[in-house]
Amino acid sequence: MEPTISRSVTVSADPGTVWSWVTDLPRMGELSPENVGGRWLDGTGPALGARFRGRNRNGELQWWTRVRVVVFEPDRRFAFDVRTPFGSRVSRWEYVLAPAAGGCVVTENWYRIGSWVVRKFMGPRVTGRADRPGYNVRSIEHTLAALQARAEERAAA
Repeated sequence: MEPTISRSVTVSADPGTVWSWVTDLPRMGELSPENVGGRWLDGTGPALGARFRGRNRNGELQWWTRVRVVVFEPDRRFAFDVRTPFGSRVSRWEYVLAPAAGGCVVTENWYRIGSWVVRKFMGPRVTGRADRPGYNVRSIEHTLAALQARAEERAAA
Protein backbone atom coordinates (compact mmCIF):
# COMPACT_ATOMS: atom_id res chain seq x y z
CA MET A 1 0.00 0.00 0.00
CA GLU A 2 1.40 3.38 -1.03
CA PRO A 3 0.92 6.39 1.26
CA THR A 4 -1.43 9.14 0.17
CA ILE A 5 0.98 11.72 1.58
CA SER A 6 4.63 11.28 2.55
CA ARG A 7 7.13 13.83 3.83
CA SER A 8 10.63 13.43 5.29
CA VAL A 9 13.03 15.53 7.31
CA THR A 10 16.49 15.02 8.81
CA VAL A 11 16.47 15.41 12.59
CA SER A 12 19.57 15.90 14.73
CA ALA A 13 18.70 13.11 17.15
CA ASP A 14 19.31 9.38 17.03
CA PRO A 15 16.49 7.04 15.92
CA GLY A 16 15.94 5.75 19.47
CA THR A 17 15.27 9.24 20.79
CA VAL A 18 12.96 10.15 17.93
CA TRP A 19 11.23 6.77 18.34
CA SER A 20 10.39 7.67 21.95
CA TRP A 21 8.81 10.92 20.74
CA VAL A 22 6.67 9.55 17.90
CA THR A 23 5.41 6.58 19.94
CA ASP A 24 4.39 8.78 22.89
CA LEU A 25 0.85 9.30 21.58
CA PRO A 26 -0.46 10.93 24.79
CA ARG A 27 2.04 13.77 24.15
CA MET A 28 1.57 13.95 20.36
CA GLY A 29 -0.37 17.18 20.88
CA GLU A 30 2.98 18.86 21.58
CA LEU A 31 3.97 18.18 17.97
CA SER A 32 0.71 18.07 16.00
CA PRO A 33 -1.46 21.06 15.06
CA GLU A 34 -4.70 19.04 15.32
CA ASN A 35 -4.13 16.20 17.78
CA VAL A 36 -4.27 17.19 21.44
CA GLY A 37 -3.22 13.87 22.95
CA GLY A 38 -5.24 11.05 24.38
CA ARG A 39 -4.66 7.94 26.47
CA TRP A 40 -3.59 4.32 26.14
CA LEU A 41 -6.57 2.08 26.85
CA ASP A 42 -5.04 -1.17 28.05
CA GLY A 43 -2.40 0.34 30.30
CA THR A 44 0.18 -1.02 27.89
CA GLY A 45 1.66 2.04 26.27
CA PRO A 46 3.03 1.70 22.76
CA ALA A 47 3.16 -1.93 21.61
CA LEU A 48 1.89 -3.99 18.72
CA GLY A 49 -1.90 -4.23 19.04
CA ALA A 50 -2.11 -1.54 21.73
CA ARG A 51 -5.25 0.57 21.72
CA PHE A 52 -5.38 4.31 22.17
CA ARG A 53 -8.12 6.92 22.32
CA GLY A 54 -6.96 10.03 20.48
CA ARG A 55 -8.35 13.52 20.99
CA ASN A 56 -8.36 16.14 18.25
CA ARG A 57 -9.41 19.76 17.89
CA ASN A 58 -10.08 22.25 15.12
CA GLY A 59 -11.12 25.53 16.71
CA GLU A 60 -14.32 24.84 18.62
CA LEU A 61 -14.76 21.38 17.07
CA GLN A 62 -13.48 18.48 19.15
CA TRP A 63 -13.63 14.75 18.46
CA TRP A 64 -12.04 11.50 19.50
CA THR A 65 -10.85 8.47 17.55
CA ARG A 66 -10.06 4.82 18.15
CA VAL A 67 -6.45 3.94 17.41
CA ARG A 68 -4.68 0.59 17.21
CA VAL A 69 -0.95 0.11 16.74
CA VAL A 70 -0.45 -2.09 13.66
CA VAL A 71 3.33 -1.86 13.14
CA PHE A 72 5.86 -1.74 15.97
CA GLU A 73 9.51 -2.12 14.96
CA PRO A 74 11.53 -0.33 17.67
CA ASP A 75 13.71 2.55 16.50
CA ARG A 76 12.61 1.91 12.92
CA ARG A 77 8.88 1.90 12.13
CA PHE A 78 5.64 2.73 13.98
CA ALA A 79 2.16 2.79 12.46
CA PHE A 80 -1.37 3.01 13.77
CA ASP A 81 -4.82 2.77 12.24
CA VAL A 82 -7.44 5.38 13.08
CA ARG A 83 -11.16 4.65 13.28
CA THR A 84 -14.20 6.73 14.09
CA PRO A 85 -15.92 6.21 17.44
CA PHE A 86 -18.33 3.96 15.49
CA GLY A 87 -15.49 1.75 14.23
CA SER A 88 -15.20 2.92 10.60
CA ARG A 89 -11.62 2.97 9.32
CA VAL A 90 -10.40 6.46 8.47
CA SER A 91 -6.64 6.42 8.02
CA ARG A 92 -3.25 4.99 8.87
CA TRP A 93 -0.38 7.10 10.18
CA GLU A 94 3.18 5.83 9.97
CA TYR A 95 6.62 7.01 11.09
CA VAL A 96 9.71 5.49 9.48
CA LEU A 97 13.13 6.24 10.97
CA ALA A 98 16.48 5.73 9.26
CA PRO A 99 19.95 6.57 10.62
CA ALA A 100 21.66 9.51 8.94
CA ALA A 101 24.81 11.53 9.54
CA GLY A 102 24.23 13.53 12.70
CA GLY A 103 20.85 12.00 13.50
CA CYS A 104 18.14 10.33 11.50
CA VAL A 105 15.69 10.80 8.67
CA VAL A 106 12.06 10.78 9.81
CA THR A 107 9.38 10.02 7.25
CA GLU A 108 5.76 10.58 8.16
CA ASN A 109 3.20 8.83 5.97
CA TRP A 110 -0.56 9.23 5.87
CA TYR A 111 -2.75 6.64 4.17
CA ARG A 112 -6.30 7.58 3.33
CA ILE A 113 -8.45 4.59 4.14
CA GLY A 114 -12.15 4.32 4.64
CA SER A 115 -15.47 4.64 2.97
CA TRP A 116 -16.58 7.33 0.61
CA VAL A 117 -19.35 8.28 3.06
CA VAL A 118 -16.86 8.95 5.85
CA ARG A 119 -14.56 10.95 3.54
CA LYS A 120 -17.31 12.98 1.88
CA PHE A 121 -19.79 13.59 4.68
CA MET A 122 -18.89 12.40 8.16
CA GLY A 123 -15.25 13.56 8.20
CA PRO A 124 -15.85 17.15 7.07
CA ARG A 125 -18.83 17.53 9.41
CA VAL A 126 -16.97 16.18 12.46
CA THR A 127 -13.57 17.80 11.81
CA GLY A 128 -14.50 20.94 9.91
CA ARG A 129 -11.98 20.05 7.20
CA ALA A 130 -13.41 19.59 3.70
CA ASP A 131 -9.94 19.02 2.18
CA ARG A 132 -8.42 16.42 4.49
CA PRO A 133 -5.45 15.59 2.21
CA GLY A 134 -4.63 19.28 1.75
CA TYR A 135 -4.76 19.87 5.47
CA ASN A 136 -2.68 16.78 6.25
CA VAL A 137 0.17 17.98 4.03
CA ARG A 138 0.45 21.06 6.25
CA SER A 139 -0.11 19.00 9.40
CA ILE A 140 2.70 16.57 8.56
CA GLU A 141 5.07 19.42 7.72
CA HIS A 142 4.18 21.08 11.05
CA THR A 143 4.79 17.86 13.00
CA LEU A 144 8.13 17.19 11.31
CA ALA A 145 9.25 20.80 11.94
CA ALA A 146 8.29 20.37 15.61
CA LEU A 147 10.40 17.19 15.79
CA GLN A 148 13.34 19.10 14.29
CA ALA A 149 12.89 21.94 16.79
CA ARG A 150 12.69 19.51 19.72
CA ALA A 151 15.92 17.82 18.59
CA GLU A 152 17.68 21.19 18.20
CA GLU A 153 16.54 22.31 21.67
CA ARG A 154 17.77 19.04 23.13
CA ALA A 155 21.15 19.38 21.38
CA ALA A 156 21.55 22.96 22.62
CA ALA A 157 20.81 22.01 26.25
